[in-house]
Amino acid sequence: MPSNDARILLQAAVPTAAVGAIAAVVSGVVAGGEGAIGAAVGTLIVILFMGIGLYVLQRTAKSLPHLFQAMGLMLFAAQILLLFIFLAAFKHTTLFNPKAFAFTLLAGTIVWTVAQTRAHMKAKILYVEPEKSGHSS
Repeated sequence: MPSNDARILLQAAVPTAAVGAIAAVVSGVVAGGEGAIGAAVGTLIVILFMGIGLYVLQRTAKSLPHLFQAMGLMLFAAQILLLFIFLAAFKHTTLFNPKAFAFTLLAGTIVWTVAQTRAHMKAKILYVEPEKSGHSS
């Protein structure tokens, strides 16, 4: 992963993990151990899904730029589908608190999106490849 991509991933993952840690503490106080586990699972799901999505989109942008927008839409649909499957599989679980999971999932997704947007805006990424200095046209 090029340094810009890794920097953007880090700048999105760190605030999301911090919000997840805060949510785990708050959920632990409010809902006990199940709340803390629910918040931790929610944070892990957000970081995993969004991180893989960012990686896939960066690879697509570099190798197949003409498919970037379609890949973004497909990736979004795949993430929603995987989340639905996860929620269906753990519908009646007693392992974690579903409300703590849901609120942390929502908060983590919002924080990730804002942090990733900010990281992209601050990154100095060229949108045109400069010509090499040795070639003259």
